[in-house]
Amino acid sequence: MKYFLISDNVDTLAGMALVGVKGVVVHEEDEVRAALDKACSDPEVGLVLITDKLIAKCSAVVFEYKLKLKKPLIVEMPDRHSDQTPGDSIKRYISEVVGVKI
Repeated sequence: MKYFLISDNVDTLAGMALVGVKGVVVHEEDEVRAALDKACSDPEVGLVLITDKLIAKCSAVVFEYKLKLKKPLIVEMPDRHSDQTPGDSIKRYISEVVGVKI
C-alpha cells in the first residue's frame, strides 16, 4: 500500500518525500480533482493525504470523492502552515457526524 500527498505547498511535499511519500503541489479546484483522479486510479495507493487548507478551499470536491469511493482512504493532514491544531479536525468530524460537541 502506498501513500499519496496532495499539498498546497512545496515544504510539506519535500518533507513527505524524505520518507518516501510521492505527491503533487496544487492550488486550484480543478488541479485537486485531477490529483485525486490520479491517486484513485492507482490500485497501489491506499491512503491519500490532503492538507487542511486544500480541503477548506475545495471541500465539495474532496467530500464527493470520499462518498463515492471505498478506496483509497482520503485523510485531512495539517501542516506547518495550518491555523488549527491536529485535534481540531477530529473534533469537527465527531461534531458533524455524531452531533456531539467536544
